[in-house]
Amino acid sequence: MSAVPAPTSPPSLPDRPAEGAFHLIFTTLPALLRLTCGLAGAVAALVVRTPPVRTGLLVTVVALLTAWSVLYAVRAFRVGIGAGLVAGDLALTVAACLLMPVLVAPEVLPGEGSWIAVLASTTVINTQATAPARWSVPAGLLVTAGYATGSWAAGDPTEAGAHAATLLGQTGLAALMTWVMRRWIGRADHAFADYQRLRREALVARAAREAERRQNRDLHDTVLSTLTMVGLGAVPDDSPALRRRAAADLRTLVGLVGDDGTSPTGPVSLDAWLRAVVEARTELSPQVELAPCVAPAEVARALADATAAALANVVRHAPDAAVTVRLSRTGETVLVEVVDDGPGFDPATVPTHRYGLRESIRARTAEVGGRAEVTSAPGRGTRIRMEWPYVR
Repeated sequence: MSAVPAPTSPPSLPDRPAEGAFHLIFTTLPALLRLTCGLAGAVAALVVRTPPVRTGLLVTVVALLTAWSVLYAVRAFRVGIGAGLVAGDLALTVAACLLMPVLVAPEVLPGEGSWIAVLASTTVINTQATAPARWSVPAGLLVTAGYATGSWAAGDPTEAGAHAATLLGQTGLAALMTWVMRRWIGRADHAFADYQRLRREALVARAAREAERRQNRDLHDTVLSTLTMVGLGAVPDDSPALRRRAAADLRTLVGLVGDDGTSPTGPVSLDAWLRAVVEARTELSPQVELAPCVAPAEVARALADATAAALANVVRHAPDAAVTVRLSRTGETVLVEVVDDGPGFDPATVPTHRYGLRESIRARTAEVGGRAEVTSAPGRGTRIRMEWPYVR
């Protein structure tokens, strides 16, 4: 019996949840079946002790089987049903079957209702549920042979044939049921593994797309914006403002490689960040209305960058417009507005490939849980309103 299969302790549930659930069920049920049938069988065995039952041997065997039933259940619940439990259960059952002539009274043997018959059936069913078919089926045949031999020796060939047929049926049906369940459970785990793989690939692809979007947005708001303004003549080639913008763009490009650990992570002064953005736009002379406001660094960075993008659009499309930058807090909402009286435009006509409104303002604000609204019309100026729900 050294070739009994490995323990049926559950595998990692996150990796193979269906098989893990199968082993959990088919560890719990055999343990309970062995324990309840073992205790009930012990009582039934001691009720009838008429000759040729040997009372001393019967008591010894019943005590041994009861202790085994308890040990079987405890080990199954703690570490699973392993080779030792399967082999021990099989050996004790076959031995009890062969000792049937001196353990079971002749009057209770017929009808497949003796405690030995219950013991044999329990062992057959448990073995099919806890071991592969290549071992469990031969084990069921061995128990069947042991029971037939013992009942024949006890002088009841009818019982030998009747319960042997029952044991064969239990072996076949339990083995078939277990095989079918294992097959479908294997398919379920395979499908789950495919789903997990596809989900990981989708998350990786999504992260790559998001990183690419952020890099493209940063490039649009820095280098491309600066070059566009130089090309339009909005910034003289030798102006100090251009040098400052180029230096700021370079810092942004270096930051795309990775965070150097110098960026703030706690609450910061949003109004100070916005003031720095406005002061960097020396091409404009905006009216500034900034109420004191503290916000998380990532929120302040997003709103400040979105404001910088809005001001860059003003420089590019309405350099002579009057501009107002406002920061206020109403209730639990932080509000940033960039308003100009320039020529305006129809937001519905902006091409989808343009980054300015879609990515630099709307997407950037949405990434921190806010929203941006652009209101404009030809000849009526532009209002960009960015809201963020303040979270304490």
